[in-house]
Amino acid sequence: MLGEFRRTAVLLPLGEDGSPLTAEFGGIRWIYAFSDEAALARFAIARSEGAREWAYERVLGARLLDAAIPAMSEPYGVALDVGSEGEGALFPPVRGIVPDGAAMDAEDDAPKDVRETPDGNGELAR
Repeated sequence: MLGEFRRTAVLLPLGEDGSPLTAEFGGIRWIYAFSDEAALARFAIARSEGAREWAYERVLGARLLDAAIPAMSEPYGVALDVGSEGEGALFPPVRGIVPDGAAMDAEDDAPKDVRETPDGNGELAR
């Protein structure tokens, strides 16, 4: 799915100030992106804003992940097709999705493994 996203042009709805529309969820800032106008329309309707005109930019997914997100002052992920039930995806700001310099997990380069505990819960071990 990541490879397909990187090769596809997506729509970025713009806020009143002309910057991409974002939200915070789970302690991460997310940039809204949509695969097509129908997905953006579903999002607008879910927000009860279907009647207004939505300005957007068309951006290649790879450019969003490799250039736009690293230029941000804090880690950002991409929320694709929010409001499209069962069709959306989240691309968090982690290594393998965004460049290491923009990844939340980039500082910790030491390998980790998970050790099973007696109660069945995993525990990180170094």
